[in-house]
Amino acid sequence: MLQIILLLLILVLAILSLEFKDLLSAIISLAAFSFMLSLLFYYLHAPDVAIAEAAVGAGVTTILFVLVISRTKRRER
Repeated sequence: MLQIILLLLILVLAILSLEFKDLLSAIISLAAFSFMLSLLFYYLHAPDVAIAEAAVGAGVTTILFVLVISRTKRRER
């Protein structure tokens, strides 16, 4: 049951990250997606993959995306 809930949550977060117009919101959604994916890996008895996904996917990638967005200029349409 937990596996189905995690898969549905992952699907919802993936769709949300595509639908957000604000880049920061999309990044936060992708970070949550990556964290839920690492929880799924841990649930499937792959703790080494879960740790790598949490560190790289939710950690480093999110920080890198936020830094890149902070260095760009925003313009309103």
